[in-house]
Amino acid sequence: MKLLVTGGAGYVGSVCAAVLVEEGHEVVVVDDLSTGNGDAVPAGAQFIEADMVEVAPTLLGDGSFGGVLHFAAKIMVGESVEAPERYWDGNVIKTLQLLEAIRAAGVPRLVFSSTAATYGEPESVPITEDAPTRPTSAYGATKLAIDHAITSYAIAHGLAATSLRYFNIAGAYAGLGERHPTETHLIPLVLQVATGQRREILVYGNDWPTPDGTCIRDYIHVRDLADAHLLALQNSKPGEHQIYNLGNGTGFSVREVIASCERVTGGPIAARDVERRAGDPAVLIASSEKAITELGWKPQHTNIDEIVSDAWEFTRSRI
Repeated sequence: MKLLVTGGAGYVGSVCAAVLVEEGHEVVVVDDLSTGNGDAVPAGAQFIEADMVEVAPTLLGDGSFGGVLHFAAKIMVGESVEAPERYWDGNVIKTLQLLEAIRAAGVPRLVFSSTAATYGEPESVPITEDAPTRPTSAYGATKLAIDHAITSYAIAHGLAATSLRYFNIAGAYAGLGERHPTETHLIPLVLQVATGQRREILVYGNDWPTPDGTCIRDYIHVRDLADAHLLALQNSKPGEHQIYNLGNGTGFSVREVIASCERVTGGPIAARDVERRAGDPAVLIASSEKAITELGWKPQHTNIDEIVSDAWEFTRSRI
């Protein structure tokens, strides 16, 4: 199948593009490299450096594409609170333009990179797809707005669509890993301490209602995530928009992640306890039962040391 991957030079998009190529698909990556890296585009994929909304109408218009996987987005939660206009424009307006190009070209399938941030602070865990959606940031709100738009396009225009709401992505695959211009994710930040790029890791709160007093999060390996995208393409149905949560199914606390990084790197990690951050839930864990039952998806890399090991190998390769 010929597939368009928007944001395919980013962390998740590049790994998914690589797996799609491995599976024999014809992959075209479009990325403006505002946050992505040109050398992350996998060999075997065609790369177009451009804003997706500028090239999508012409590119998709030849009628040869069987689907679109949409990763391109602004993803910084804190920035979205400070500058929401960038997120409503960069995420919502541009995705609406992409949806119009998909509709006009008659592209039958769409897989959208959504987020667990659509749920905000959950009432209970593990979080299921029918949990209330109350995003606490413009980032989460824009992703939820896009999910609603996709639902309407599926109903009105017969689009076979899937939104995948994932939690904390980690690990690396095929030499592709996490390297954001501004890093906010725990595992790469801890590994930066191990490489000497950062003096210490800050632990935001040690009095949470958890076994060790630190926040618990669900980490999913990026290769498992890529598998879910393939299954979403294969199982999508015309006129339907399915939403699936994707997670490890097991939560790990901040201290457990730091301890794993110490085991993997073989050295101590300097950490300092500071005050809680406003809006941080104590526990975020996904229920992936719907994806397991309906897509046949099953995460294969659930051990935290394995996830960290892959991330560490990638981190060392970039030093």
